[in-house]
Amino acid sequence: MPMSNWIRCPKCNNKTRLKIREDTILKNFPLYCPKCRQEMLIDVQRLDISVITEPDAQTQSR
Repeated sequence: MPMSNWIRCPKCNNKTRLKIREDTILKNFPLYCPKCRQEMLIDVQRLDISVITEPDAQTQSR
């Protein structure tokens, strides 16, 4: 049986409501943390979670 873990929030390190197995692959997944109320994009592959940082929006100057 494949190993499984709870996804932990990268900001506050608390458990989220999602569980992943070692064969789970997620790309650009919107992860929501109920405790810190933050949403972030993550990639998951072989129980390795990486946070996708989006570039900040630039203001247009003339």
